[in-house]
Amino acid sequence: MKRVLAVAAAMAIPALAFGQAGGADPKAKLKTPSALNEKAPDTYKAKFDTSKGPFTIEVHRDWAPLGADRFYNLVKNGYYDDCRFFRVIDGFMAQIGMNGNPAVQSAWTGARLQDDPVKQSNKKGFVTFAHAGPNTRTTQFFINFGDNAGLDKQGFPPFGQITEGMDVVEKLYSGYGDGPPRGKGPSQGQITAEGNAYLTKDFPKLDFVKKATIEK
Repeated sequence: MKRVLAVAAAMAIPALAFGQAGGADPKAKLKTPSALNEKAPDTYKAKFDTSKGPFTIEVHRDWAPLGADRFYNLVKNGYYDDCRFFRVIDGFMAQIGMNGNPAVQSAWTGARLQDDPVKQSNKKGFVTFAHAGPNTRTTQFFINFGDNAGLDKQGFPPFGQITEGMDVVEKLYSGYGDGPPRGKGPSQGQITAEGNAYLTKDFPKLDFVKKATIEK
């Protein structure tokens, strides 16, 4: 059976109110996607400290320039901090990239990238942005657990690969399975609307990113 990679809901859902009483919102910059447009280095490493331990992604800009630039800006500005691995399917992949703050998530729903050509294959440990069709990549990415070369023909261009900590990635909690309608895992629509409040309440075993940083 051909696997289809589920991605973010195409329709934006109104964001819940969010802010910090008595102070500026520390994630305010993340609410303006167009401002995060720095060109990435030709090669860089992003370290993810997670609830299961650390792993490192080495990114090659020549593999997928637009994807590499987007990933660099997201990591550098703290987008993935406190994000959950909401879709982990044994033998297939681990997916993350929906922000736990509904206002931030809503801001990125329409921040779509043009496609990069597929230059690398979706092999074990390779990292790729998810999409919902041509020119729809935003913030979600997945890490391949095995050889998923069938995704290459579907237009999923890897932009990096795990160089340290693949054993950590393989330990991410997968007990909830796929999301609806194929499974009983988290609903992407509800994540968009309610963020981590929904995930923490209904899917408390999900692993998450404590902090993601660009290595110097």
